[in-house]
Amino acid sequence: MLKELCLINGISGREDEVRDYIIGLLPSDCAYGVDNLGNLIVEKKGSKRPKNKIMLSAHMDEVGFIITYITDDGFLKFAPVGGIDARVVFGRSVTVGERKVSGVIASKAVHHLSADELKKAPDFDEMYIDIGAENRKQAEHYVNIGDSAYFNSDYTLYGNGFVKAKALDDRMGCKILIDILNSDTEYDFTACFVTQEEIGTRGAAVAAYNVKPDFAVVLEGTTANDVSGVPEGKKVCVLGGGAVVSYMDSGTVYDFQLYKRALKIAEDNGIKCQTKTAVAGGNDAAAIHKSCGGVKTIAVSVPTRYIHSPSCVAKLEDIESVKLLAQKLIGELAND
Repeated sequence: MLKELCLINGISGREDEVRDYIIGLLPSDCAYGVDNLGNLIVEKKGSKRPKNKIMLSAHMDEVGFIITYITDDGFLKFAPVGGIDARVVFGRSVTVGERKVSGVIASKAVHHLSADELKKAPDFDEMYIDIGAENRKQAEHYVNIGDSAYFNSDYTLYGNGFVKAKALDDRMGCKILIDILNSDTEYDFTACFVTQEEIGTRGAAVAAYNVKPDFAVVLEGTTANDVSGVPEGKKVCVLGGGAVVSYMDSGTVYDFQLYKRALKIAEDNGIKCQTKTAVAGGNDAAAIHKSCGGVKTIAVSVPTRYIHSPSCVAKLEDIESVKLLAQKLIGELAND
């Protein structure tokens, strides 16, 4: 399931194929609807009705590109959709438009670069997508301005339980949520597969106003910097260290009692867990916790190397730890 989710394309605002795939995996005991922003909102019935309304959320969109201009000689200019580091873009293979045209992201040849240009990666306005067109007219036969473009990236298992793919952020969260929906649940809860997280947590804001939860659990991928040469205090979180629980990021100061409670639940149940040791990044909690007069919100994330690149890397055991902690949180918060 995770492989299929990652290989589906869906930038912010164009998550239709992802949503359709998820709908096909929903169990028969779930009712669902799609709101005007494209969020998929699923009601799961448990064996008991909770005192509190619980919302679990994962976003369907991924980072990618949008075509902004076609040159006279048939090259495609583009802009990023979401936070992508230009250094991971040059030379990458991409798929463009509804016709899934193959292309390569390129720029000036190295021997044409100035001394200053050689010292840095080209910025987005200096790059283009080459689809092999001879001119604008030929390119326009296959691609339109406003079309999406996506990294081409195989889903690969390697090492001791590592996985590499595009869009692990946040198809891992979607996979976890699908698994929970297909399992026996003690209490009712609402699952939200939301849109447009990568461009400002827009779908989650709408979903939260529709659901009006008392508690929210955001299932995400978060940046791990556990690579060679990085001091321990700068690694943020580590692959194999289990679920990541945040106390603060760039968008949210998390409810402190809920943060401590999540760590205690993990400890009591033997679930691998760690904290995010940097105040950086953000996720849909930024929108959810400010909704409906305020929602107590916690983010439980999968540590992910090289996030927002064509080669995101995570560990399967960490995905399982996030699922186990999320399931325990539903029961703990139901009657808090």
